[in-house]
Amino acid sequence: MASSHSSSPVPQSNSSDAFFKKEMDATKHFHPVQSLPDVCPKEPTGNAGNPSNLCDSPSLVVDQQRWTIYHSKVNLPAALNDPRLAKRESDFFTKTWGVDFVDTEVTPSFYLPQITKEHFALYQQEITPREKVHERCKNACTPKDTLDRTLLHTHDKSRTDLEQVPKIFMKPDFALEDSLTFNTVLPWSHFSTAGGKGNRDAASSRLLQEKLSHYLDIVEVNIAHQISLRSEAFFHAMTSQHELQDYLRKTSQAVKLLREKISKIDKVVCEGSLRVLRLSLTRNNCIKAYNKLKLMATVHQTQPTVQLLLSTSEFVGALDLIATTQEVLQQELQGIHSFRHLGSQLCELEKLIDKMMIAEFSTYARNDLNRPLEDDCQILEEERLVSLVFGLLKQRKLNFYEIYGDEMINTAKNIIKQCVVNTVSQIEEIDTEVVVKLADQMRMMNFPQWFDLLKNIFSKFTIFLKRIKATLNTIRSVVFLVLDKNQKTRDLEDTLQKNSGKDSTVDTEVAYLTHEGMFISDAFGEGELPPGAADTTSQRNTSPNSEPCSSDSVSEPECTTDSSSSKEQTSSSVTPGGVEMMISDDMKLTDLELVRLANNIQELLYNASDICHDRSVKFLMARAKDGFLEKLNSNEFVTLSRLMEGFILDTEQICGRKSMSLRGALQSQANRFVNRFHEERKTKLSLLLDNERWKQAEVPAEFQDLVDSVSDGRISLPEKKPAATEERKPAEFLIVEGQKYATVGTVLLLIRIILEYCQCVDNIPSITTDMLTRLSDLLKYFNSRSCQLVLGAGALQVVGLKTITTKNLALSSRCLQLIVHYIPIIRAHFEARLQPKQFSMLRHFDHITKDYHDHIAEISAKLVAIMDSLFDKLLSKYEVKAPVPSACFRNICKQMAKMHEAIYDLLPEEQTQMLFLRINASYKLHLKRQLAHLNVVNDGGPLNGLVTSDVAFYTGNLQALKGLNNLDLNMAEIWEQKR
Repeated sequence: MASSHSSSPVPQSNSSDAFFKKEMDATKHFHPVQSLPDVCPKEPTGNAGNPSNLCDSPSLVVDQQRWTIYHSKVNLPAALNDPRLAKRESDFFTKTWGVDFVDTEVTPSFYLPQITKEHFALYQQEITPREKVHERCKNACTPKDTLDRTLLHTHDKSRTDLEQVPKIFMKPDFALEDSLTFNTVLPWSHFSTAGGKGNRDAASSRLLQEKLSHYLDIVEVNIAHQISLRSEAFFHAMTSQHELQDYLRKTSQAVKLLREKISKIDKVVCEGSLRVLRLSLTRNNCIKAYNKLKLMATVHQTQPTVQLLLSTSEFVGALDLIATTQEVLQQELQGIHSFRHLGSQLCELEKLIDKMMIAEFSTYARNDLNRPLEDDCQILEEERLVSLVFGLLKQRKLNFYEIYGDEMINTAKNIIKQCVVNTVSQIEEIDTEVVVKLADQMRMMNFPQWFDLLKNIFSKFTIFLKRIKATLNTIRSVVFLVLDKNQKTRDLEDTLQKNSGKDSTVDTEVAYLTHEGMFISDAFGEGELPPGAADTTSQRNTSPNSEPCSSDSVSEPECTTDSSSSKEQTSSSVTPGGVEMMISDDMKLTDLELVRLANNIQELLYNASDICHDRSVKFLMARAKDGFLEKLNSNEFVTLSRLMEGFILDTEQICGRKSMSLRGALQSQANRFVNRFHEERKTKLSLLLDNERWKQAEVPAEFQDLVDSVSDGRISLPEKKPAATEERKPAEFLIVEGQKYATVGTVLLLIRIILEYCQCVDNIPSITTDMLTRLSDLLKYFNSRSCQLVLGAGALQVVGLKTITTKNLALSSRCLQLIVHYIPIIRAHFEARLQPKQFSMLRHFDHITKDYHDHIAEISAKLVAIMDSLFDKLLSKYEVKAPVPSACFRNICKQMAKMHEAIYDLLPEEQTQMLFLRINASYKLHLKRQLAHLNVVNDGGPLNGLVTSDVAFYTGNLQALKGLNNLDLNMAEIWEQKR
């Protein structure tokens, strides 16, 4: 049954029909060698965890109406049956289900059609003529290149055979020690001895052995094939080896013969010429020895010459001589035993020269900085300075500027000390025997004396800085000359390298032409011959047979020695002062070092400015210990501030950089001055307010002039005018831009104080922000203090007023309005002097303006409240009865007239009208409430008539007041509206 139920999809027939036989033969002839089957068939492993298996399996639920593999009841065991097993009893199905399962008659499936031979008849008719034509063409056409086809066929066959071998055997890291590799090659999962599968496992292992043997045969066949392909090349290499040995033997014989000929030519031709050359070389060696002795004699005189140069302070010349001698010792005279100690002696001498130059530079700096400042600012001994700087640069003593910096500090101290001593000696009031310390003597000076001393110090420092700048500029010019020389030397070297490249090209061409047997004159025309080649050619043509060194050759080594021993070629340069110097090429300084030195020298000039500022600050602090500077008045401090600002600007112009120490000290003193200035004005204002009785004061003419100057657009205190023949009388009101302001004396002085703040800002711009803050504080203090004294009735206890009258309130309001008028002007004044980033500070004026307006509104509300309480008191007793006008309305009109009389001359007419409108509104409210309480309505009755008469009396009296005749009182609002 196992054999009948094959897994092939095509039904097999027992008949020997030609078609089927032909198909089998064709398959066997054309198909490549197939790989062996697996060791054992795949058995169900029960791997339910593989999702792909679950997804690919048919479903009985989904495929109910379709034919699936589950309908193949008999074919399933037939497909899984292994025909290679020896015994049927070991099969799974027969063992479990019994023998009857095998003998069960299988019902033909009605889903599968019955395939017969007639189904292939059409295909056979189509393919048979084509096959005949193909066979006939294959036999008729012979291959053009049998060998290539055979090789190709063999190669394809070999490749096909090798493809049968699994890829794992071809991996470079193939190793059976690896467990994964071992399990892949030998699948032990199929060799289980459990149950009745022993025979089956034995067959599987035997099949595995055959499969591996088959792989081994394939590999061995391919190796043998590759060896056979390369056998011809091996035999060809052996044949070539014999030919090569023959060639070597012939070459050896030719070389031996050539050597014999060369030996004969050497004896006949070359020995005499070589003897001549040898004698010429000996002569040259003697000349070199003679020149060497002359050079040794010159070097021997180095030390006396250096001593002679040092005696005349020629440091640069001595250093150049030492450097030249050192170079000669290292190059020309190296190894001379008699000069073995000369190098170390010259090194010690060079160190001594370094110390001498540093001491000389220190002496120069001291003499330059300490000479009298009354002299002009010319440089002291410029040639000497330039020589010293060149020598120090040559020896790489790049910190010599620090010596100059130390001398600057000492000289700055001495300048201040000398100025103080000279000034004290001229003041008779100071006894130097009693007051010994110089600082104490300085503190005994008054402001004009001390100011003249400070002015003198600043002038001396200005000359001092100009002198330092001139000296340092000369030093920097020397550094820049060396830097420029380095740049020119590099450019020259680059040019020489380019020219040497061209010369080497010419020499190469000449050598090539000479080697080829051509003459240079044949290769180059007269005009095409390069300069170097022309010189060489002329020398060779003039004396081809002359001796290598003539009588002039003695000087040639001397020239060579001079050029090699003194490589430092010199070039002339002129400093800004007109001093001409010879700059040597042995300045072993890089551009970076020179630039850094130039920057340090420039920084030294900045340090000089800082030193002067620092010493000035110490001088100021020494005088300010007893609070002297804080006690200065405004004019004195402004004068001092301007002097210091002028000195700061002068130093910035000379040195090119701002120094902050003196500016910071000035700012610190300015802050102290501002604090004292503010405290004095605030204390003065406090005293004025505490003594103010809040009565209208007369305005002196000088205050009116002060206000008029501000109205012209400038805020400044007017200069005091000489007393006129007729003194102007004080005015009753202060006229500001056409408006009358009734003020108190405190406010007049406050305006002057405000202008003093503004004037101080103009004189000392650095304190603008501080002054703005202090002025804001002053204005806030006046507002709050005046509110306490008037609205808060503080003046009753402070001054002793009996009561705060409406006139006091109106006068206070008008004073506040005057200050509010000047706040925008003050704001504009400060805004013009602030930096844009400081504009945020101007918000203080906005806050102050708001506070002042609130205060003014509170005063107006207080005036209305006074009349409101009066109306409440009088109208609450009002009765509608004869006579008319009633006593109540007569009292009200009397109080209104008093109110008008108190405020009319103090407040503007518009404010007076607005105030009485508010008072009238309060009056109507209280009258309306009383009429409602008395049940008096606008019905035209007797009571209504009485009330109308009283109201008419009130209206007439109120409108009869000055400035209120056009006031709209709207008295109809006192009656309740009928609904």
